[in-house]
Amino acid sequence: MARNVYIFDTTLRDGEQTPGVSLNVQEKLEIAKQLQSLGVDVIEAGFPFASKGDFEAVKAIAKNIKGPVIAALARATKQDIDCAWDAIKYSDKPRIHTFIATSDIHMKYKLNMSKEEVLSRAVEMVSYAKSLGASVEFSPEDATRSQKEFLYEVLEVVIDAGADVVNIPDTVGYATPIEFGKFIMGIKENVKNIDKAIISVHCHNDLGLAVANSLAAIENGAQQIECAINGLGERAGNAALEEIVMALKTRYNYYNCKTNVVTEQITTVSNLVSHITGVHVQPNKAIVGANAFAHESGIHQHGVLNNRETYEIMTPESVGLKKSLMVLGKHSGRHAFEERLKELGYTNLSVDRINEAFQKFKDLADKKKYVSDMDIEAIVRHEVYQVPEVFTLELFQISSGNNLESTSTVKIKYKDESIKEAACGDGPVDAVFKAIEKATGIEVKLEDYSLKAIGSGKDALGEATVKIKKDDKVYVGTGISTDVIEASARALINAINKIHYEIN
Repeated sequence: MARNVYIFDTTLRDGEQTPGVSLNVQEKLEIAKQLQSLGVDVIEAGFPFASKGDFEAVKAIAKNIKGPVIAALARATKQDIDCAWDAIKYSDKPRIHTFIATSDIHMKYKLNMSKEEVLSRAVEMVSYAKSLGASVEFSPEDATRSQKEFLYEVLEVVIDAGADVVNIPDTVGYATPIEFGKFIMGIKENVKNIDKAIISVHCHNDLGLAVANSLAAIENGAQQIECAINGLGERAGNAALEEIVMALKTRYNYYNCKTNVVTEQITTVSNLVSHITGVHVQPNKAIVGANAFAHESGIHQHGVLNNRETYEIMTPESVGLKKSLMVLGKHSGRHAFEERLKELGYTNLSVDRINEAFQKFKDLADKKKYVSDMDIEAIVRHEVYQVPEVFTLELFQISSGNNLESTSTVKIKYKDESIKEAACGDGPVDAVFKAIEKATGIEVKLEDYSLKAIGSGKDALGEATVKIKKDDKVYVGTGISTDVIEASARALINAINKIHYEIN
């Protein structure tokens, strides 16, 4: 009989710790809704004590998401645990995930605590968290660099104290697969009461081995895998959820393990996370990269045309990539559009949001002969998953040339007022950005700017992504249009709206 492996998604907690990523409450909730549709077992919604925004996001997720366990991270302190509980107590399946370091280097240089003190604190805080009524997960931080005998002792006492899950983190991505597999087996063989808890692992990707280490852990008895969409996370990131899930599904005959993940939702979730975080997936990324199912070699193309299994070990459809049977254009109706959204995996949209997306689809269809699935997904991501628009672009004009100083005029709607401003810049995009800053009255520092085409052809949509900094916090904005200058302007206004949303 196949063994079930629980998928613990930490995109909203560890994934948000990706450099340059900062999510607001609404963005976290939208991702959580898609994770719910994806079928993950646990959503680690955040670290409530870290900030007021994180607390509110975890609370909103606990109130609105049903089905998955909702976990909140907490250091092994009462104030952290109380804060975590206050955020997740609204969930029908709340979990407090508490941690303390157990390696010699962390205990000496970070905690300034002895082994005895760490042991005592771990027991006390697990017991306290358990008393609040939540499921409790305990993590010995930097486990793979901890002395094994001490680690075994810590795990045994926290299980006795009420830990339902013991998570083994490879915090700095130091382990190798065979080594890590033996490490998990050692825990199974030497922690006397290990059968009373679920063994989980949390692998970082510093050496590019997070997925391999996670799979090695499964082979040696791990029952839960902590991972993130697109492999997001600190430094080089975490184990990628999509790679682990599809490895178990594709090599079912080897692992004899299954998950509850609806794999046909993977591409939808991956695209949404990429859009909201502003972290684009590299083309050669396994499972969700643009080239994952592309074949350029003539030999490969010939083989695939005769039989897909010659060079494809999984189908594009199994991860949510579908070939359209209908062509949508300006004469397409709302019913056909709504059906296409469902085929693409967008099953949680309200009637109002579908109406918004349909109107944007109609606007685009007036500019393009045919609207592709990629265009439709872009519309949903950009026009539906957004914060309220306080500032709206009404008009922009550009004067630019290789021997001219670029100038721009913009008209921005703010509440019931239209504000006109003009500015000069080093190129048309810079000029537009400066004019928008003047019109909104919000000055920012541009940290990053990128453009990419959605689809191909001269009428392809342009997708602009900007990262701006305001008061030491980074905000990501995105915009789409068949005009790349307009897409850029909309991206900046989107980021500025996020600033306004947070401070008001």
